Amino acid sequence: MTKATHEQATALYVSAFFDELIRCGVEDVVVSPGSRSTALSMVAHASQMELYVDVDERGAAFFALGLARAKQKPVAVICTSGTALANYYPAVVEAESSRIPLIILSGDRPQRLQHVGAPQTFDQLKAFSDHVEGFWNMPEPSADPKVIAYARQIAREACIAVGAAGVSRGPVHINFPFDEPLKPDLSVEGSGEGLFSVGRIDTPMPALMSAHTELEEEQAAQLLDWLAARRSIILCGEKTFSEHLSPEEQDIEAACLFALAEYLDAPLIADPLSNLRAYNHPAVITTADTLFKGSAAQALPNFDCVIRFGRYPVSKPVTRYLEEHVCVQIVVDPIATRDFNAQTSVFVPVTPASFVSTLLDVASLPEARQKTDAGQALHAWGLRQMQAQEKLETVRKAGASDFEGTYIRTVLDAAPQGSLIFSANSMAIRALDMFYTGRDDKQLTLLANRGLNGIDGTVSSALGAAQIYEHTTLVIGDLSLLHDLNALALQAEFERRCVGDETVPPQVTIVLLNNQGGAIFDMLPQKSDEAYFERLFLTPHTTNFEAAAQTFSLEYTRVATADECRVALEKSYEQPGISLIEISLPLEGVTDRYEAYRL
Repeated sequence: MTKATHEQATALYVSAFFDELIRCGVEDVVVSPGSRSTALSMVAHASQMELYVDVDERGAAFFALGLARAKQKPVAVICTSGTALANYYPAVVEAESSRIPLIILSGDRPQRLQHVGAPQTFDQLKAFSDHVEGFWNMPEPSADPKVIAYARQIAREACIAVGAAGVSRGPVHINFPFDEPLKPDLSVEGSGEGLFSVGRIDTPMPALMSAHTELEEEQAAQLLDWLAARRSIILCGEKTFSEHLSPEEQDIEAACLFALAEYLDAPLIADPLSNLRAYNHPAVITTADTLFKGSAAQALPNFDCVIRFGRYPVSKPVTRYLEEHVCVQIVVDPIATRDFNAQTSVFVPVTPASFVSTLLDVASLPEARQKTDAGQALHAWGLRQMQAQEKLETVRKAGASDFEGTYIRTVLDAAPQGSLIFSANSMAIRALDMFYTGRDDKQLTLLANRGLNGIDGTVSSALGAAQIYEHTTLVIGDLSLLHDLNALALQAEFERRCVGDETVPPQVTIVLLNNQGGAIFDMLPQKSDEAYFERLFLTPHTTNFEAAAQTFSLEYTRVATADECRVALEKSYEQPGISLIEISLPLEGVTDRYEAYRL
């Protein structure tokens, strides 16, 4: 072809970059509309990626985060320059902490407009500092084959950095300076190869390296021998299971966990985000928030070793107990200990699945040392679990219309098999942790933004995750909903989503636990009868959420009892789009309401 124009060069350069992302397995892109990112947005629209649009940059980033969390695959998100990029910051730091693979693509002014007062311009170089796994400032667009090759290479580097083909590591940021004219010429075909194939090397893509190593057999044998003489528990947090698993593959990993638990005579203390509570197995302990609190903790079976998979649990009683309980702690994680209590005795840098598989292989050898009292500890833990479950089950009989636990139990009972429960932080996740006992053997997936425990962007994240599930239930408090109310505008975007040749909008039910303020602080050390407590922490309000639902064209229902809630839930699951169910709860007295259901 003749020498490319600026617009043609821009199209070829950006298309090569996107083509390589797609070849590396990136399937989805979220666009925040803007001028300086025109080329990125138009090429994304012309590509084979599934495309979503959100005009609110903060919401767009959290939507992408929720989608990436649910798919366990990288998602690209595009914004223009200036404050647009800054609005991505909360989602980026959440992605860093939770190891969610986000690929941030930002448009920027060219170098000649930097540091001279140009509008909508700030220094975007390393805008996210050390909160990303990688940063690249791209050259300005060019049709030069070497520049095209560089664009493809950076796309590959970005996918390696986020962990696209192995263990997810976190977000990356790629900054694209663009000069005017900003609109690319998408009619160009390069050298007869087609827009997206220019510069493509048609050789088999090499497998991206996984982040984990393997536990040596000799090490596993020594560890098993050591564990045989001790009483252990296995603490299962978020990301206990491997990524990219089908339901059948997850069942296989779960069976391996159960086999190890039985071999070690060690209970699996299952955090709600471990998604182990969906399995009705005697080794799975689902009531840790009750068992490890107060006087109940004194009756726990003894243990002198903790094996931890994934993050620390949601439950504060569990965390506090482990802070005070002197024992050996073995942390199994492919990347880092994530030990904010600085109590790790041994760090094993492998995936939980690899660790469990190796131990089971060694345990099957004839010379493997067996526990002499196998089964006794699991039996003791099972008895305590049964007592806690019976106490928690009384919430069904009580049916208290002013208690969060009543409605959480109703949600769990009504949620369709195989559906997603997305939890906001604060009161919502605490209530789910306590009352999700997993006793009914229903397969549910529970997700939450627990990296930084923030209440911002929750609705957007839930709607992103909802793209992967037929039914999604978002359990959220009033302040968390207020933080992300704009996300409800994505109703229209849902209606345009296509699966194959059909329009199949996801079904999302928002269950609003409205205590008209920050009731969580009633359970925290800030609790006080002084005037500052209400002013600074309880922060009562009178927001009309029914009017908000009408603004965004949502189906709305207010309920006052568990029976009304169940009927509203069943109705919402039968209709596509977003529904809002509001439950009014008292702002004060939360602690007393919960204590009634503890041992």
